Amino acid sequence: MVHIRASLAGKVIWVTGASSGIGECIAYCLAESGCKLVLSARRKEELDRVKKTCLESAKCKVREEDILVLPLDLVDFQSHSKKVQEVLEYFYRVDILVNNAGKSQRALWMDIELEVDRFMFEVDVLGPVSLTRALLPHMIERKQGQIAVVSSLAGKSGVSGMRSYCGAKHAVQGYFDSLRIEVASHNIDVNIICPGPVFSNARLHACTGKMGEEAGVQMEGFEKRMTSERCAYLSCVSIANNQYESWISPHPPLFLIYVVQMLPDLSKWLMRKIGAQKIMNLREGR
Repeated sequence: MVHIRASLAGKVIWVTGASSGIGECIAYCLAESGCKLVLSARRKEELDRVKKTCLESAKCKVREEDILVLPLDLVDFQSHSKKVQEVLEYFYRVDILVNNAGKSQRALWMDIELEVDRFMFEVDVLGPVSLTRALLPHMIERKQGQIAVVSSLAGKSGVSGMRSYCGAKHAVQGYFDSLRIEVASHNIDVNIICPGPVFSNARLHACTGKMGEEAGVQMEGFEKRMTSERCAYLSCVSIANNQYESWISPHPPLFLIYVVQMLPDLSKWLMRKIGAQKIMNLREGR
């Protein structure tokens, strides 16, 4: 297995959703590995905070000019070409794009407005697709590049109470699996990263069934979830080793995905049993 620093040091890596959660921790991990970074998200003040922490924690491995803060609204599709140009004018190249930005969602299937589905699809699918499409001509011209996209184990199987999120992540799998085939001849690689449950603010800011509403539910310390730091580190290991797809999760969710892949009939029975408790939690506002 290739060490992160040995593989990625000196590379220009663009991370979206870098202001919090997994994306923020990916930025710290890459800075420690001596990468040049483009940090994108909507909130500039949070990106400035992440940049400052990168410089403090990475000490001498990255300089002030090695990190570009580039505010980006993923659903402002018309701005993506301009943002790509800004990055290329600053660093002259992008070696790796990490499509991490996205949003979660919690609500029962019948309680979800179609506008929520549309919004989730724009944020979690069309945003990464549009940004990737804007950057690809540069990578094709250079005859090298790497596209990483953070999907989810929810992109491998249905999950109760997450209709829009599951649908979006299944779409991510299809879009980027197709891209991998088409750009192989240009020496461009595609990595799909599928985290399981991770401690973050994702549930707090998750969509509900109504447009513009957030779940506002904090994760509990007793839940069996991976830390954002551990997930980010393993994501960077996956990128450094150019793994076409990685499942990053503690058990039992990781075990369940193996069952989904290898024993589909059993998995449907198990998911119904697990889903019953989740549906009850949602109805009780937990």
